[in-house]
Amino acid sequence: MILQSLVSYYEALAAKGEIPRPGWATVKVAYALEIDENGRLLRILPLKTLSGDEKIMEGREMVLPAPVKRTVGIASNFLWDNAIYLLGFNSKDDAKRSKLCFEAAKELHLKLLRNCPDEFAKAVYSFFNSWRSETANSSPLFTEVADDLAKGANLTFMFNGQFPADNKTLCAIWQDYYDGEEDGFKMCCLVTGKSVVPALVHPSIKGVRGAQSSGAAIESFNERAYESYGRFKGQGLNAPVSKYAAFAYTTALNHLIAQKDDDGRSKAKLIGDTTMVFWAEDAGVQYQNAFVAILDGEDNTVSNSDLETFIKAISSGGNADWDGLPIKPDNHFYILGLAPNAARLSVRFFLRDSFGSMVKHIKEHYDRLEIVSDNHSKWKTIPLWALLQETVNKNSRDKAPSPQMAGDTLRAILSGGQYPATLYQQTQLRIRAERDVSRGQAAIIKAYIIRNTDNEKIKEAATVALNEQTDYTPYVLGRLFSVLENIQDSASGASTVKDRFFNSACATPAAVFPQLLKLKNSHMKVLMREKPGIGVTLEKLVTELLSMLDNEFPKHFLPPEQGAFILGYYHQTQKRYEKKNMEKTEEVKENV
Repeated sequence: MILQSLVSYYEALAAKGEIPRPGWATVKVAYALEIDENGRLLRILPLKTLSGDEKIMEGREMVLPAPVKRTVGIASNFLWDNAIYLLGFNSKDDAKRSKLCFEAAKELHLKLLRNCPDEFAKAVYSFFNSWRSETANSSPLFTEVADDLAKGANLTFMFNGQFPADNKTLCAIWQDYYDGEEDGFKMCCLVTGKSVVPALVHPSIKGVRGAQSSGAAIESFNERAYESYGRFKGQGLNAPVSKYAAFAYTTALNHLIAQKDDDGRSKAKLIGDTTMVFWAEDAGVQYQNAFVAILDGEDNTVSNSDLETFIKAISSGGNADWDGLPIKPDNHFYILGLAPNAARLSVRFFLRDSFGSMVKHIKEHYDRLEIVSDNHSKWKTIPLWALLQETVNKNSRDKAPSPQMAGDTLRAILSGGQYPATLYQQTQLRIRAERDVSRGQAAIIKAYIIRNTDNEKIKEAATVALNEQTDYTPYVLGRLFSVLENIQDSASGASTVKDRFFNSACATPAAVFPQLLKLKNSHMKVLMREKPGIGVTLEKLVTELLSMLDNEFPKHFLPPEQGAFILGYYHQTQKRYEKKNMEKTEEVKENV
C-alpha cells in the first residue's frame, strides 16, 4: 500500500511536469568541470548558492541521470558523481580504492559514449581517455576546493556553456541505456502487477533525519535469514518490484523529503526521531501547506481567525481555498513516518484517509486540549511539537520526547483514536518531578481523560475552566490543595506547601491533608490579624470545599483520579491568578 501510494503520487507529479521522468533525478551539484573539445579540464566552476534560510551554501539542483545504489561496492553514476569517481580524487588516504572508482567511471562513460558524433559526448569521452587520476590530488585546479571535494561534493561536466541535461544527444544515450531490457527471470511486480524482471537494488532514500547521509532503503535483503524460496543473494527478488516502480516510489519519496517552503524550511516534519512526509492523491501542494498550518496551529500567511474558519469549513465537509487553490475534503491524503535504522528505514506509521476526515480529527484534538490559560503559554492552540515537549525534562541534555510515544500520539490525533498511555504517564512523571502544572500538561491530562475515559464522574473534571459544581472528590481535593497553598502564600509571602506535599497529596491524600489543615490554622491566625478580608474569603472557601467531601480522606488515588486532582489544582490556581490580574487591570484603569 505504501509503495503503490508513492508511485501514484509520482505519476501525478510527472503529469504536471514537476518531477523527473524515469531514469532521471534532481541532484544537488556543487561544482562543474568545464572541459574543451579535446577533453582537457579548463577549470572547476562553483555552483553553490545560499539556501532559502541564507545560513548555509547548497549545491545547485540539476536534473541528471538517476544515481546508482551504492553501499560498499563500486559503481559510477553517468555524467555526474563525486570527485573520487570523476577525478580519482583520494580523500581517505586510500589511493587503491580511488583508482578503482575512477576506472569504474571511465569504463561506464567510454562504453556509452563510444562512436557518438556529438561534440559534448566526444569531449567527455576524451576527458576520461586523457585524465590521469593519480594527479588529481596535486592539481592546482582543486587547491581551493579540496576540502569540499574530500567531503563528497557532487560534480558534473560543462561544455560550451552546456550542462548534460541541456544536450539532447546525451539525454537520449542515457535513456536508451536505462530503458534497455534486462536479462533475468520475470516475476509479478508487487506494485504494478506486471510481469517484469525485478530491480535487484532500489535507489537510495536520502534526507531522513538520523539515517546514513549516503541514503537508506525501505526494502532490501542482505542476510540469509531474510531470504526465502531459494533466492539466496537474490537481493530484491524476495519482494519483486519493477525497475519503473522502484524508481517512481523512491523519486517521489526523495521529492517529499527535500521539499521546502518559501522561507527555505523543510516541509517534512520531525516528530521525535521520525521524519514525517505527507501528500494529497492529486499532488496538490495546497493540501500540504494547509496541513502544516493546521498541525502547527498557526500560519504566517493567514490570521488565526481565518485558520479557524478554514478548519471548521473543511472538517464539516465543506470546500475552501488555500493559497488561492481549492481544497476538496474528500481528496485522499497520506501521511508516512520514517525512522532511521542503520542502512534501512523503519516505517513508524502510515495513514490514509480523506483530507477532511484528518482535519476533523485534528480539530477534535484541539477542542479536547482547550483549557484556561496560565498567562505563560504563547500558543492559543498548542501545536504537537510543543505538546510533546511537556513530557521532557527541561534540564536534561537530550530534550527529545520518546520516539515511540511521539509517533503513537500523532497517529492517535490523526486517526481519532485513543491517546497512548505513555503520553499520560510521562506527563504525570514530569508534574511529580517538577511539582508544578503547566498549561500544556493540564491540557494533555484533560484531553486524555475526555478521549480515553468512560467514567462520566471523572469527565466532570475535564472542563476548560474551573468547575465549581462538581463534588468529585479528587477534583475537589486538588482545588483544596490550591486554596491551602494560597493561604500560606498570603500569610507569609511564600509557599512551601506545593514543594513539600504536592506528590503525596495527589497520590495518598489521607496521609497529607490532616497535616495540611493543621498548618492552615496556624497561617490563618496570621492572615486574620494582618489581612482579615482575604482570611475570611479563603476560610469560607475551605469550609465550602470540605463540605463537598465525605467524612474521611481517601487513602490513595489511581492514575485517572490523580489526573482529576491535578486539573482541580490547576483550575483553582488559575482562578486565583485571574482575580489578581483583574485587580491589577482595575488599578491601571484608576491610575489612567
